[in-house]
Formats: sequence, structure tokens, C-alpha cells
Amino acid sequence: MVDFDSVYERRGTGSSKWSKYDSDVLPMWVADMDFAAAPEIVDAIRERLEHPLLGYGVAKDELKAQIIADMQAKYGWAVKAEEIVFLPGVEPGFNMALKAMLKPGDGLLVQTPVYRPILNAAGHWDLVRREAPLTPGENGWTMDVAAFEAELSASRAFLLCNPQNPTGKVFTADELRVMAELCRKHDTLVISDEIHCDLLFDGRKHVPFATLSDDAADRTITLMAASKTYNIAGLKTAFAIVRNKAIREKFAASRLGMVDSVNILGLEATLAAFSKAGEWKNAMVAYIEANRDYLAEQVAKRFPDIRLIKAEGTFLAWLDCSALGLTDPQAFFLEKGKVGFSAGAEFGHDYGQYVRVNFGCPRSMLEEGLQRMESALAARQH
Repeated sequence: MVDFDSVYERRGTGSSKWSKYDSDVLPMWVADMDFAAAPEIVDAIRERLEHPLLGYGVAKDELKAQIIADMQAKYGWAVKAEEIVFLPGVEPGFNMALKAMLKPGDGLLVQTPVYRPILNAAGHWDLVRREAPLTPGENGWTMDVAAFEAELSASRAFLLCNPQNPTGKVFTADELRVMAELCRKHDTLVISDEIHCDLLFDGRKHVPFATLSDDAADRTITLMAASKTYNIAGLKTAFAIVRNKAIREKFAASRLGMVDSVNILGLEATLAAFSKAGEWKNAMVAYIEANRDYLAEQVAKRFPDIRLIKAEGTFLAWLDCSALGLTDPQAFFLEKGKVGFSAGAEFGHDYGQYVRVNFGCPRSMLEEGLQRMESALAARQH
């Protein structure tokens, strides 16, 4: 049996999530789950530590072979070993890509609301950020194709986030094909952050952008990691898949000193995750899907003025608090409820009335967060 109900004390462990706020605050912000890593991963790290040397790491052929097998089994994607570039994280990966492939003044398209490091990436390299907002509706989040193309036509690259953070949208194959055709038409580089690709609900299947066509494969830098799915983000290990040799060589050559090597324990953990922890992953996804459903049900029941479109993937919920009449919902719930969410404004200038909630946690913790929200709003009414 896999246990996701146990609550672990994380304060005092150097946890970013649990160090940000005072001890009376329940943190539900950063995309870090409150689940113990799979025993298979912990065992692999422990076994590696039997060898006392911890110098610079390099991926074993066994890990490359495992990734190749995974891509084939999951997506029918034929990846070659030389197409894989190991990285200390997806965020360094897309910044490497921008540094390598774009020049100051180039346009970079993103779909808002979006993860803050993606939103801010253009500014690091003197690029012009172009925004194509997603629109909430009865059938979930959708893209305006005309608006997307208008911004794409002024962009050198498109930084895609799929599954999407913070909305939890999982783009369908048809939606992705529209994007791919427009990227072909405008000769746009695609940098695809697919870090949440294993965290899908309701029987959905992830479609890597690079698998849509030969053209898509030749213009895409795909970024993936075991970090979110297996809750090992602190081990700083990810990888890119880049079929186009010229792009791959330019991308790899752009490494700064800090990204020349990858965490040696992270490489071991990634191999163990992909090769041995499948049962843990399946149980975890089922658990967070049930959390998603519980959260949606309780928000509808307890907070009818909060709008929530159920996430199709990830362990993140995007709550529209506009109807509550709060100046700053994140600050309100932090101050009055002692629960720490991510502020909507971090995901784009139009989203100050939203908060992002991490429901990748034991159900009791999720319920405590809801109770804190409820108490804060009840006190406001008296």
C-alpha cells in the first residue's frame, strides 16, 4: 500500500515551501507536493551513497535508454540518445534556449496566465514579451487562434507550457496541431515546458509538441523532468530532447558554468523514478485527482462566489476570487486565514484577483486549507 495520507513535519528541513512563512501559516503555494518520495527512489539514493565519492555527475547509458523506452511506450516517440541533453532544471533549460537561439529585441510569445519564471523569462535576455491570453469558459480554458497568430507573427520563439501552469489545462492534439501549423507558417522556434506531462486526469493523454509532425520535431526544444511527478524537485535534474542537430548543438553550447553538470543523486533518482516507481506514480495521480474533485466540490459548496475550472492536469488549482470584493485575495487569505497561496499577479498583470492553490498534499491538509479560507471569509462578514 502506498500512503499519501501521512503528514510529515517539514519545517526545519530546509524546505523552501515550509520556510517562507511563519509557523502558524499553512503553505499551499509553490509546486512542491507534501508526499514522501517513492521508496524505490529513496533506496536508489541510499544505495548510491554507499559509494563515498560525490563528484561531478554524468548520465549513465542506462538512464538514456530508460528515457528512450519511456518516450516510445508513452507517446510512440522515437528518440535517439544523442538528442537528450541533461540539465539542472527545466527553468535553466528554457533560459539556456532563449540565450542560445534569440537576440535582444526578438519577440517571445507566452500564453497567460503562466508560471512566473516563464512570464519573466523574456526580461532576462532583453526580449519583447508577447502575450496570447487563454480564456476561461464553460468548457475550460481555450485559446483565441487569431490573437495567438497575431502575437506569434511578431515573435521569434514560442515558450509553451503544457500541461499549463497555473490553469491545469491540458492542450488537445487538435489544439497543438493548430499551434504547430502556425509555428511552421511563421518559422517560429518552440520551447515546450512539459514538466507536468505525467500528471493528467480523466483519462487524458499527453501529446509532446515535437511528436505532431516532422516540422514540429525540427523546431522544438522539449523540456521534461521527473521532478514534479515524483516530488524530487530539490534534486535539480531535468532533460531536453532536441532532434534538430544544429539547434541542439547551439543549445548545449549555451550552457553557463552552473549548468555544465547535473546533480549526481538526481540522476540516480530519475532513473529509479522512471524504471521502478510506476506503481507509486499511478497511485499518486489517482490520489491527487480525488483531491482535485474534492476541492472543486467544496469550493462550489462553501464558496459559491469563487470560480474554479477543474484542472485537467497538474496538482494546481486556479481560483478566481473576483466576486469576493477583496483588494488582494492572496494577502487576505494569508493575513486573515493563515494560509499561503500563490498570488495571481505573479502569473500576469491581469490576474490579481486569482490565487493558485497546490492540492498535492494529504487530504487532511487540503481540508485544513479550506477551513482556514472559510474562517477568514466568515470573520469578514461579521
